Amino acid sequence: MFNRFEGFQMDVLKEVGNIGAGNAATALSQLLNRPIDMGVPTVQMLPFEEIAEKVGGDERIVVTIFLRVEGEAPGNLFFMMTPEAAKLLLNRLAGFELKEGLAFTEMEHSALSEIGNILAGSYLSSLADFTKLSMYPTVPGLAIDMAGAILSYGLLQFGEMGDAALLIDTSFFEGRDQVEGQFFLIPDPPSFAKIFESLGVPLDHD
Repeated sequence: MFNRFEGFQMDVLKEVGNIGAGNAATALSQLLNRPIDMGVPTVQMLPFEEIAEKVGGDERIVVTIFLRVEGEAPGNLFFMMTPEAAKLLLNRLAGFELKEGLAFTEMEHSALSEIGNILAGSYLSSLADFTKLSMYPTVPGLAIDMAGAILSYGLLQFGEMGDAALLIDTSFFEGRDQVEGQFFLIPDPPSFAKIFESLGVPLDHD
C-alpha cells in the first residue's frame, strides 16, 4: 500500500503537517500567553505494526493522548511522548515543577489532555481545510502505559483500525528548550481513499 503514497500525495500530507504545526504553535501560545515555536515536522507513512517501534518498542512506557476522529473520514489519533518529555513539556510550557518519576498529578493529567486536545484539533482542522471534509475529534483520553498495551487497548476500544498510519514527528521550542512527541493518525480503511479523492487524487488500488 505504501508505494501508492508518493509525489503529490505526500506533498499534501507534509503541507498539512506544516500548517497544523503552525496552527498548534499559535493556539498553545494563546493558551499559555507566551511565545511557543514548533519545528518543521517530518511526515511519513508506516504500517500500523511499526508504530510501537517508532516510540522505542512495545514495552516502552509512553504518555499517550488518544482520541477518535469522527466525521466524513473517521479514524484514530494517538499523540505519544516519553514520560520525561511530558514532564519537560509541563515544566517548560505550562510552568509545572519538574518532578522525578512517572507519576502525574490530576492537574498535570488535565494540562496534558488540554495540550493534546489543542494539538489534535490543529492538525485535524488543517486536514479538514485541505480536503473540505468534515473531521472533528472526540474528547481525548490520557494513558501512561507500555506502547503495545495502549495500541492494543485502542484496537479494543475503537474496533478494527486501518493498516496504515500517518506519522507526524513534532517538536516544541521555547527558547533553547525542545520537547519531542509523535502523532499517529490511523484512518479507518476507507478514509485514506476519501481524503485523496476529495483532493482529486484517487488512490491506485492495484
